[in-house]
Amino acid sequence: KCGGIDKRTIEKFEKEAAELGKGSFKYAWVLDKLKAERERGITIDIALWKFETP
Repeated sequence: KCGGIDKRTIEKFEKEAAELGKGSFKYAWVLDKLKAERERGITIDIALWKFETP
């Protein structure tokens, strides 16, 4: 488990990102929810998210 994000979710993002040729984006997808954001590799929705790391 990575903080509040379970391993299964990270693995899902990793698989989906790899299918789009963007394997290194798996962690960005935790915050990028829109399909267009994931396909284009950019953040479109600039809402404020609180994100903490250890």
